[in-house]
Amino acid sequence: MKSVLLKKLVANIKKMGCFPAFKSKKKDKKAVSAPELRKQTTANVPDNRVSKSANSASSSRSIPELYRERQHNLRIFTYSELREATNDFNKLLKIGEGGFGSVYKGSIKPQNGKGDATMVAIKKLNKYGMQGHKEFLAEVQFLGVVDNPRLVKLLGYCAIDGERGIQRLLVYEYMPNKSLENHLFGQKLPPLPWITRLKIMLEAAEGLAYLHEGMEVQVIFRDFKSSNILLDQNMNAKLSDFGMAREGPSGEQTHVSTMPVGTYGYAAPEYVQTGHLKNKSDIYSFGVVLYEILTGRRAIERNRPTSEQKLLDWVKQFPADNKMFYMIMDFRLRNQYPVNIARKIAKLADRCLSKEAEDRPNMSEIIQVLKDAISASESSSSEKGQSSRTRK
Repeated sequence: MKSVLLKKLVANIKKMGCFPAFKSKKKDKKAVSAPELRKQTTANVPDNRVSKSANSASSSRSIPELYRERQHNLRIFTYSELREATNDFNKLLKIGEGGFGSVYKGSIKPQNGKGDATMVAIKKLNKYGMQGHKEFLAEVQFLGVVDNPRLVKLLGYCAIDGERGIQRLLVYEYMPNKSLENHLFGQKLPPLPWITRLKIMLEAAEGLAYLHEGMEVQVIFRDFKSSNILLDQNMNAKLSDFGMAREGPSGEQTHVSTMPVGTYGYAAPEYVQTGHLKNKSDIYSFGVVLYEILTGRRAIERNRPTSEQKLLDWVKQFPADNKMFYMIMDFRLRNQYPVNIARKIAKLADRCLSKEAEDRPNMSEIIQVLKDAISASESSSSEKGQSSRTRK
């Protein structure tokens, strides 16, 4: 009976457009199946290949093909290893939870058994979540291919089809300072200073730029939001959660047609309405998060008055050039920011949120604006410090 159900599950995953063909093993407590079978031929790979970048020659290789070359970089864990690493998935070690399953803090030993243990984050997918299995496959393949300090590193995975059912787990580098969302909206953490907010957005922009323009294939993140920007011990930002990422359009194509997914409040309107996915869809989401760092408000907040529940509708009442612009600024910043620079960031956000995707800036332009804003903010802060010392 379990075998029949598993076959139906695999068939449904294929219909959902998942990259690899995922074949089950027969019941075996120790069976470990790779997220992409080496036996897979080019004929099995969906025809969603992409260009090297927006301005480069097209590539004949897709993410699954690149993954077959590089998958040896990922460690294959046994279920018992990860159970031991998390003290049998102890609730006290749970650091995150979502529709996909739960994330636990864990400690893994080196593969050769020598040296100190490493702190990791272990994502345990729901056993029966169809979308979770699809995202597991996509995330292993994408993170098995990418190599950039602005992306959270995938260390390995566990994929077992055994007598106790299907187990799918992902093992990442541990990010001790949680997410941008936690710092912007959490009550237990101190407010982020202005320049720190800009630096986090710059590093997140660099991560998106790498996906859009820095790889052999073009990748569209498709779920850019503050909760997917994680912070390491030095508050350096890294993008995380690539289960919804897709390869971009190829050749003369302008978009990829796909069922809209993502998070309400962040997804680009043309994508939601038509299912036409472009890298400029990520730019729209970036604009939403820019307004989140300015305001300290979430994209959607149902507990506010009706006119203020949707962040983008509310900020329209206080345009960047309006004398009332200061009304949208996060009060926890305590006016410790240059207003003229904040206005420039709001204008950049407005451009990212342009109704027509073609009118939105590309990531390289966004990066330059953010670098200039950081430099100007640091100069302003230095001048204020000198003025204060002079008065003393």
